[in-house]
Amino acid sequence: MRIALLSYRSKPHCGGQGVYVRHLSRGLAELGHHVEVFSGQPYPELDPGVDLTAVDSLDLYNDADPFRTPNWRELRDAVDLLEVGTMWTAGFPEPLTFSLRAAKLLRARSHEFDVVHDNQCLGYGLLALQRAGIPLVATVHHPITHDRRVDLAGATGWRRIGLRRWYGFTRMQGRVARRIPHLLTVSESSATDIRRDFGVAPHQLRVVPLGVDSEVFQPPTAPRVPGRIVAMASADTPMKGIGTLLEAVAKLRTERSVELVLVAKPTPGGPTEQLIEELAIGDIVRTVSGLSDAELAALLGSAEVASVPSLYEGFSLPTVEAMACATPLVASRAGAIPEVAGADGECADLVPPGDAEALATALAGLLDSPERRQRLGAAGRARVLAKYDWKSVAAATVDCYAEAIARTPRAGKGATLC
Repeated sequence: MRIALLSYRSKPHCGGQGVYVRHLSRGLAELGHHVEVFSGQPYPELDPGVDLTAVDSLDLYNDADPFRTPNWRELRDAVDLLEVGTMWTAGFPEPLTFSLRAAKLLRARSHEFDVVHDNQCLGYGLLALQRAGIPLVATVHHPITHDRRVDLAGATGWRRIGLRRWYGFTRMQGRVARRIPHLLTVSESSATDIRRDFGVAPHQLRVVPLGVDSEVFQPPTAPRVPGRIVAMASADTPMKGIGTLLEAVAKLRTERSVELVLVAKPTPGGPTEQLIEELAIGDIVRTVSGLSDAELAALLGSAEVASVPSLYEGFSLPTVEAMACATPLVASRAGAIPEVAGADGECADLVPPGDAEALATALAGLLDSPERRQRLGAAGRARVLAKYDWKSVAAATVDCYAEAIARTPRAGKGATLC
């Protein structure tokens, strides 16, 4: 097949979208399909054999200059005006403006592709492609409405009003999702939440779990660092539960020698940095970011315990990456984490989300039990090898493409299925 894979932002080493785009596109290419990724900034890292078409935006959320004011000479058309105007009024424009730009590019090249696959954008521009008779599939990792609820629960005053405006794009995503007949999601937990929050019908959704490169993420050959805990957080937000983990680590350090390595890029002066200072644990907490897969695997393999303290996860790539490295886990009993990691005590110890005391107790229990760490780590590695493989993800995704093509009116008119 000839596949256009869309991703409105594809940060390579932070968050799931860039990871998903890279590994799915590679898996599809290895199956013999032609894949062209259409992405906004930040652009993904892609493997040889996968093409990239840059969908330029105003890049208003660049890490080096977030919420920047563009020069008037940068404003090329109405979509640029919409993008900067939405940002100036506290909204988040990227899902909508990316979809409009991508739709314009793809309408001109529709004869070159058999199917378009959207990754979590769910912007109105996709409906223009659908009206043009282009077979369309979309992946919804989880409904962002859940992030909205968590953020609003901890906000007051003007911040609450600002968050409502920022998350305004979720209404669009729900409307678009209801009109796309072929949706993929990554867990049964996410499927339930998508049906509830977006109002999509059960027959629209197919569950295809994510994968991990088990040849890169594998058990270490060097000894693990005593007392080291590793956690990954793609965002400096309450939903990732980093505050709970920091409180748990502060309790642990009064009883034993521990070190926490956070794979994250906290906002300077933001909630994570503030809490580290308040808890006086800056000497035992280290943050790293921008790691390659090999570097991340080495870090996970160096830890005695990994932690996923999230209040919600639609799937949780950090969970499967730690399991692939045979690193035992303490994780929240939240969202899809129990579905991914298995029952409590199988590959991970599961604790109530947001409970720092329970998290500290579980971490201490694993740190004190080498035999149990060995057993949980080995079980986690075995589960990954049996269930989470990117080639299987790609093959199942192709099945969904074939169904979308067969049920789209233009199917058979120049399509090159193979």
